[in-house]
Amino acid sequence: MDMNWLAALVDYGVLGLLGFLNVVVVAIAIERWSFYHRLDAAKVGDIKRLELVLTRRLFVIASIASNAPYLGLLGTVFSIMLTFHRMGVDASIGTASIMTGLALALKATAAGLFVALVAVVCYNALLRKAKVITLEWEIARG
Repeated sequence: MDMNWLAALVDYGVLGLLGFLNVVVVAIAIERWSFYHRLDAAKVGDIKRLELVLTRRLFVIASIASNAPYLGLLGTVFSIMLTFHRMGVDASIGTASIMTGLALALKATAAGLFVALVAVVCYNALLRKAKVITLEWEIARG
């Protein structure tokens, strides 16, 4: 049974999805940061409306931050399954080949952790900026 589809799933599916999610996080973070700098909070009359405007799309970043490591682990599990399958099919497989397969399996976990770290940093920075803008609005209103 050919298991090359599993290798392609990890390389193009899981890693591709993680790369796409990283681009989404960075794009939302840039858009939000730009919006925060252009926003004139004094023109917003209601604190609840201000909070809604400031936190728009932040849930996407938070969701990616919490799920990216699991996607990476899923890719790692698939890669380890593939390595074990290759070991079962070819009993004469060398130790170097096994170790290479297992080492490469961890690339999905590393990618998932990287995406999660970027997302957490962006989320925390944006949430802090939103809180500062909200507090400045409250101080200005007296």
